[in-house]
Amino acid sequence: MKKLIYTLLIIIALTNNSFSAGSSNDNDSTSKVSNYAKAKNLIIAAKKYEEKGKTEKAQKRYAKAQKLLLKSNDKKPLQADTLNYLGFTTRKLGDYEGGEDFYLQGLQIEPKHNGINEYLGELYVATNRMDLAKERLEVLKTCNCEEYDELKEIIEGTKKSKY
Repeated sequence: MKKLIYTLLIIIALTNNSFSAGSSNDNDSTSKVSNYAKAKNLIIAAKKYEEKGKTEKAQKRYAKAQKLLLKSNDKKPLQADTLNYLGFTTRKLGDYEGGEDFYLQGLQIEPKHNGINEYLGELYVATNRMDLAKERLEVLKTCNCEEYDELKEIIEGTKKSKY
């Protein structure tokens, strides 16, 4: 009985896909992955390469992600998550000032954004501005989140920033 139901479900699924209304070409907007989503995947890959010590491969992914995020930001500006990752990729590519600018823009939109506050705090630690890093930690104090723990360990020097 289970096999019969399973077979019927597969037939229904295949039938719906082959006779569905609309376009099936590659230009169909429903099948496109956003630049933001592509960039996020590249960042995840870059972090993994970094953990393995493959810095050059990581840097290439960060650069590609940054380009996609800039396009995403042009198309849909003032998104805190996009600005967070723009700050992150820009910082990872060595432009701390540019990264800080993106983070600060994101905080204007969403002052309590966990990711921005953590990453901006890490930037402040990296640029030896501990008082500002501690301000970011204070913002995260009540979030009960891993971003608080991560930044706290980095500020205390018990942990080096992975990213």
